[in-house]
Amino acid sequence: MTRFLSLGEIMVEMAPAPDHPGLFRLGYAGDTFNCAWYARRLLPASWTVSYGTVLGADPMSDDLARFVTAQGIAGDALRRDATRTVGLYMIQTRDGERSFSYWRGQSAARTLADDPTWLDATLADRSVIQFSGITLAILAPEARKTLCAALGRARAHGTHIAFDTNLRPRLWDSAEAMRSGLLMGASVADTVLPSFDEEQLAFHDATPEDTLRRYRAAGASCVVIKNGAATFQGWTEETGSVTCTPPTVSQVVDSTAAGDSFAAGFLAARAMGESLATAMTRAATLASQVIQHPGALAPQIFDGETQ
Repeated sequence: MTRFLSLGEIMVEMAPAPDHPGLFRLGYAGDTFNCAWYARRLLPASWTVSYGTVLGADPMSDDLARFVTAQGIAGDALRRDATRTVGLYMIQTRDGERSFSYWRGQSAARTLADDPTWLDATLADRSVIQFSGITLAILAPEARKTLCAALGRARAHGTHIAFDTNLRPRLWDSAEAMRSGLLMGASVADTVLPSFDEEQLAFHDATPEDTLRRYRAAGASCVVIKNGAATFQGWTEETGSVTCTPPTVSQVVDSTAAGDSFAAGFLAARAMGESLATAMTRAATLASQVIQHPGALAPQIFDGETQ
C-alpha cells in the first residue's frame, strides 16, 4: 500500500492583509491538513495523499473542497453534511503578537465519527493514517471513542497510525478530559509525536523521559518528543533512544505549522524506509525552513524541486 491519509478539520482562515490595515485575506488551514500538504510534497508521485474530513454542502464548502484537490491532495475521504458548514477563524495581530478567534460550532468536521460505516471504509487500506489532538478535541466524547475504535481496527489490519498530540486546552471540556483523550488517542497509535512543553502543561512532566514512559506504556512503538529549538529525543523498539539538535534559525517569521511540517517530514521519511535518526533530522530541517516563511504553507521551500 502507498496511501497516506490525514484526518481532522480544515477551516476558513481570515488573516490580516499585509500593508492594508482593516482588510483580511481568505485562506484555508488546519493542523492535519497542513501535514497532508507537506506530505504530498515529500512523498513520491506513486503515493496517494488524501485528506479526511466532513464539509458542508454550501458554496464555501465547495470552494474548500476545490482547494484541497488543487493542492494535489485526493478528495476521496471528503464527506458532506448538508446541515452544517465549515469552521472559521480570524487572526489578529497586536504589538507583533498573534491572537485567534474561532467560530467552529457549526463545523461539519465535528460529525467526523457520526457515520461509522463511512469511517471504516475511509480508513481501510491506508498505509499511514495521521490524526491529532485537535481531531479528537472537536468531537463529542462518544464520537471520540468511535473514531479511536475505528483507528484501532485499521491498525489491526496493518495500517500505521500516527498521533500528533497537538494540545489546544480551550477545545477540551476540562483538563481531565484532555488527558483522557490524549491517552485514548495514543492507545491506538504506532507513532506518537508529543511536544514536551505541552506535556508539561497537561501531565506536569518533569523530563522528556516522563513523556516517553507514558506513551511507551500506552502501546506506541515509536515516540518522538519535540522540544522547540532544543535537542529532542526519539525512541523506537528496534533502535532505542536517539537525540537530534534542530538547525539554528536566526529569525522566526511564523511558527504556525512547525509541528505539522515536522510530522509530515518524519512520517514521510519513515514511510520511505529511513532510519529513526534520519527521519528526525529531516523533520527538524523541514520545520526550521517552514518557520522562516509567513503562513502555514510554504511552497517556496519546494520551488524547483522534483517530487
